[in-house]
Amino acid sequence: MRVSRMFYLYRRLYVQQLKAILEYNKDFYILMCSAALTQVLGFVFLWVIYDRIPDINGWQFWEVTFMYAMIFVTEGVGSLFFEGTWRMGRLVNMGEMDRYLLRPVPVVLQVFCTGIGINGLGNLLIGGVIIWQSLVHGHIHWTLGKISIILLLLLTAVIIRVSINLAANSAAFWIKNAGNAFPLMVHNLADLAKYPLTLFPQAIRVFVSTVLPYAFISFYPATYVFGKSEWSGWWMLAPVAALGSAAAAYGIFRFGLSRYESTGN
Repeated sequence: MRVSRMFYLYRRLYVQQLKAILEYNKDFYILMCSAALTQVLGFVFLWVIYDRIPDINGWQFWEVTFMYAMIFVTEGVGSLFFEGTWRMGRLVNMGEMDRYLLRPVPVVLQVFCTGIGINGLGNLLIGGVIIWQSLVHGHIHWTLGKISIILLLLLTAVIIRVSINLAANSAAFWIKNAGNAFPLMVHNLADLAKYPLTLFPQAIRVFVSTVLPYAFISFYPATYVFGKSEWSGWWMLAPVAALGSAAAAYGIFRFGLSRYESTGN
């Protein structure tokens, strides 16, 4: 299927979901504000710490807030545009995947559009503001090349985050119960990437750089943006991590889909 056709189908499916959600506008504002408040409180927490300890292992306040915000921005994009990955357990356990398999549309595309997490809008807006402020206060020497690379790193960060969500939630094909906590556990491990990897033991650094490459969402982009010479060059692996994560996630999803047995009734 052509890429233009897939974008067209995604837009049509997404708009229908959005229309359904906007019928309940109070829920829309509550979810958006609650997500925004969570980010603001996290920002205040970091500010309180750095007000007393201005330098933690060579990292300044705005450098750490950049990493913190990158995690929330990518989470916001994942919730707002790819929330369907979190509905995978319901689709499998209730047999609703059957109708997706019957349609002449890629199954993974339909899964992505199964839901919209409006809370992602709050994460995206507040996270974007924090990133902007981090870049303003970071004393960065701006060039056209640097802007292009930062945009590339933002794109790879989103791909990695969505890929991890898809792979983790594909566990529903094997863990067939309503209380599947595996995706949530994988999601919570992203908290490790809100702070510099230098604070953690070597085993954790390797884990969040390879198995679950959350470090390429926040830490390695931050080392490039703020010129951390001791980590020079690691950010170049971000596109490789993104492509590898996407390929692995899609492979896991397709393999799980081959084991799908509907509900059996």
